[in-house]
Amino acid sequence: MAKHRTYALGDFQFYPGNPLPFGATPGPDGLNFAIFSRHATSCSLVLFERGAEEPMVEIPFLDTCRTGDIYAMTVRGLDPQRIEYGFRLDGPYDPTRGHRFDARQILLDPYAKAIGGLEDWRGKRYANAVYRARPYSSDFDWQGDQQLNTPRQDLVVYELHVRGFTASADVAAPGTYAGLIEKIPYLQSLGVNCIELMPIFEFDELDNRNHNPETGERLVNYWGYNPIGFFAPKAAYAAGDDPARELKELVLACHRAGIEVWLDVVFNHTAESDETGQTISFRGIDNSVYYLLKPDGGYHNFSGTGNTLNCGHPVVRKLLLDCLRHWVSEYHIDGFRFDLASSMARDTAGHPHPDPPLLEALAKDPLLARTKLIAEAWDAGGLYQVGSFPDYGRWAEWNGRYRDDLRRFVKGDAGLVGDMAARLQGSPDMYGQRGPCASINFITAHDGFTLRDLVSYSRKRNLANGENNRDGTDDNHSWHCGAEGESDDATIEALRARQQKNFLCLLLVSQGLPMLWMGDEVGHSKAGNNNSYCHDSALNEFDWSRLAAQPPLWRFARNLLKLRQTQPLLRRADYLRHQPAPEAEGRFAADSVSYHGRQPWQPDWSHESRCLGLLFCGANGRQLVYIIVNAHWQPTRVQLPRLGRSQRWHTAVNTALTPPDDSYAPGEEPPLLDQSTQRIGARSVVVLLGR
Repeated sequence: MAKHRTYALGDFQFYPGNPLPFGATPGPDGLNFAIFSRHATSCSLVLFERGAEEPMVEIPFLDTCRTGDIYAMTVRGLDPQRIEYGFRLDGPYDPTRGHRFDARQILLDPYAKAIGGLEDWRGKRYANAVYRARPYSSDFDWQGDQQLNTPRQDLVVYELHVRGFTASADVAAPGTYAGLIEKIPYLQSLGVNCIELMPIFEFDELDNRNHNPETGERLVNYWGYNPIGFFAPKAAYAAGDDPARELKELVLACHRAGIEVWLDVVFNHTAESDETGQTISFRGIDNSVYYLLKPDGGYHNFSGTGNTLNCGHPVVRKLLLDCLRHWVSEYHIDGFRFDLASSMARDTAGHPHPDPPLLEALAKDPLLARTKLIAEAWDAGGLYQVGSFPDYGRWAEWNGRYRDDLRRFVKGDAGLVGDMAARLQGSPDMYGQRGPCASINFITAHDGFTLRDLVSYSRKRNLANGENNRDGTDDNHSWHCGAEGESDDATIEALRARQQKNFLCLLLVSQGLPMLWMGDEVGHSKAGNNNSYCHDSALNEFDWSRLAAQPPLWRFARNLLKLRQTQPLLRRADYLRHQPAPEAEGRFAADSVSYHGRQPWQPDWSHESRCLGLLFCGANGRQLVYIIVNAHWQPTRVQLPRLGRSQRWHTAVNTALTPPDDSYAPGEEPPLLDQSTQRIGARSVVVLLGR
């Protein structure tokens, strides 16, 4: 073991440490602290007793404690369970050159695995140095657990907010990781096998200065898209005092139930915002390295929140790679969805990079080799890469075109039959070389209208956000079905119920990976608010009381999910080939898709057409799923493709019918009385099974 000269400051002894790994790492006789800064002129370590307002010591990094651009020291005798720490860095303050050092600030370690001061939701914050790092202990018995590695085509993703999912639930600890564990049986009963957690990287929910103009209540940053640390789980989502352990217990419990866990990660920006924001970490450590800056030193804002991480820089790239490796190795996370991922495809000048080094590094990293990578393939700077995101053989995408095309078609827009055919097949026009699993199909998500509001509002209602209704998109492709907002008109409500079923049905019979948004299966409404990021209220909470009556929409969604589970034909890893004409009477080509209209094999591709039939045929040429969509406001009748002598058409779904005849559990589908024709109601979807 190498010998080091030991120094003393009061009761504390320290010596030059190991420059890698970054952060705080336990050693044989103390804690090793390492931090990078290229442009700082000095650095010191600030140590606190946990919970104390004032530091107990500040130890400068001596010249012997610096290797290259890394400051490193080991401090002897520290109890990791009793301390918190930060760094103070000095250097030039010259914003025109990108430098914003401020020796008055105590800064958060970018590699902090746990962060103190934020343990209580909307609770008290430290008066000084609000965000403090804590040493991390990885002691946890995984009992042989590993990533599930579920084949992509078999996944059904359910996006949820940890707090919102159980805040109003009858669980021991509402709004927590532990509360979510109690609701795993619900996820199983619904039929989903993957949860995508909205941000759980540590964030400060009080980072919002706006007030609700209707109530005067201070608003919050509820969703958490304002990370202050990439390695630390949100402490206020824990029922006890060990958020890391509770999150691991959640992942372990999900894996035992056959449910993958994905994290929504925010690598496009941090909570430090622009020049008007607070200095927390990166800005004071080395602003010109960590952020994309304009020639005058101002911040590029491709995130829409004030700053953009400089993902093309090798140091930032290492940080983000280390981060994901940490979540996979320490928490067994199965996948990551990258918020505004196109910002990570920009070079150090902010231009789109033809071969983004970070995206390639993530795709080819050996530790992440079996981890799902999903891009939100656009950013707030206008870079839209849906269908063209650099995938390196690994990346899937939130398919924004799927969302928009289906919304427009179902509400009755013209000229979309060809696009609908492509979307239901997994978008081969967009992902022809990558396969249908590159497409994450969704109608709704946390951002935008809920499914109920999509058919109840034609305009957003965001005044309660305190931004004069300027926030949130105006491009919703929604339709209120005849009246804006809540209605007591039975005809309108029946149409809204049918349209919600149409959306769910099409989503769950499409090739590709379907994603549901929490609460859509029970008709949750946010009263027309399509950007509810700031509300800690029932607006963002799953209403468990709605399940008591077993709502028809929930039953419908459950039946559709069971249909998908039992029909391998709806879960293809590759595209079906087009069959333009029948091989013979009642015979269909294996692994094929064919298009139909009111007459078999005669699709209507005209601009005013709103009717389409898609017939999926399986490997044996006899497994058949026939999807018929009529988005017109008038019913129609179609002639059905003729089956072989021993086969009959059975009804799995008919959204024009009232419950319970609108859908059937697998194995209970009744045969059609008329095997030659089928009436398709106005604005409805029919799914037939041939067997």
